[in-house]
Formats: sequence, C-alpha cells, structure tokens
Amino acid sequence: MNPVSPKLTTARYLSNLPFWAVLALAAAAGGFFWDSWLYWAAGVCVAMLVWLVWLIPAQVKNMGWLETEDELLITKGKLWHTFTVVPYGRIQFVDVTAGPIERALGMKTVELHTASAGTDAKVRGLPTQEADALRERLAVQARERMSGL
Repeated sequence: MNPVSPKLTTARYLSNLPFWAVLALAAAAGGFFWDSWLYWAAGVCVAMLVWLVWLIPAQVKNMGWLETEDELLITKGKLWHTFTVVPYGRIQFVDVTAGPIERALGMKTVELHTASAGTDAKVRGLPTQEADALRERLAVQARERMSGL
C-alpha cells in the first residue's frame, strides 16, 4: 500500500486541536469565575485533547491506497479497519479538493464518485502532484472500462 503524506497529521492537528484547547480554557475560566464544577468539563476537554494527540498520528499511519490492474484499493483504520475496493468501471467521476490547511501544506484529497452513494472512496492527504496524477490515471482507467460496458 502507498501511504498518505505525513503532513496529514499536521493538517488534522490544526483542524481539530484548537477547538478542544479553547473549550478547555473556557471551562477552566468558567470554573475560576463561576462554579467549580466547570473544572470537570475542563478536565474532560483536556482528556479529549490528549486522546486526539495520540489518535490522529495512529490514524494517518494506517491510511493507504494502491492501484491495481482492475481497481483502486483504499484502506484505513486499525481498530475499525475499512478496506474499500473500487473497480475502475464503476467510477463515474473523480474530484480533487483541497481546503485552506491542505493547500498551505501542499496536499489534496482525491474523491471517487460511483453509482453507490455509500462508497467511502476518498484518498486524503496526497501531495499535490501525486493527487493530480492519480486523478488523471483514474479518469483514463474509468473511461476505458466504461466504454466496454
């Protein structure tokens, strides 16, 4: 399997951790100024922060993708492992997206759209050039396979 970019860890830290840090600080301030039970809420927020600091790199380490002759394989997760197989002939179109944090870190997300609405076919955290090249290869493969139907 091809791993995703390790920069995805930084992107996920930047999008998730500030919320919990601000919430913890607000709860601690509320505990100081109003009622001491808010310290419990601050403790829960700090615990969530510590959990995410451990979880995010573990999740990113277990993400991967692989192109085979007939399909794209996408894997993620260790505890709740998901292995997605997307046949090239089922791909209707391919999107490449990048939010502001991803763009700043030079990454994109490749999303495959198939006839099945429940397909979780996203490859997150690919370097920009690799994502564009993968989109092009998948579009060509999809066109070739669809023309045979």
